[in-house]
Amino acid sequence: MLRQFTVAARPATLRTAATRTFATSAIRMAEGDTGAPRASGDAFTRREKAAEDYAIRQREKEKLLQLKQKLKEQQAHLDQLAQHIDDLTKEQGGEKN
Repeated sequence: MLRQFTVAARPATLRTAATRTFATSAIRMAEGDTGAPRASGDAFTRREKAAEDYAIRQREKEKLLQLKQKLKEQQAHLDQLAQHIDDLTKEQGGEKN
């Protein structure tokens, strides 16, 4: 009888051990996550985004100023060339002034 009891108990033990599940996974975050929901964000996330946006705007502003300066230089060069062409045509008698 003891033998029948151990044989009957063995499959039941294996069956319950095989069907048990354990949830041991931890919450994973990426580097830089603060744990706040993405939709609203916390104060640190909003402040960091504002600082990045400000830095990007400053760089774009500097690039625009450089382009404006280069445009002025090119326009001055074109004006000099136009004046030079006018001088050459006057010397050759192309215009009557």
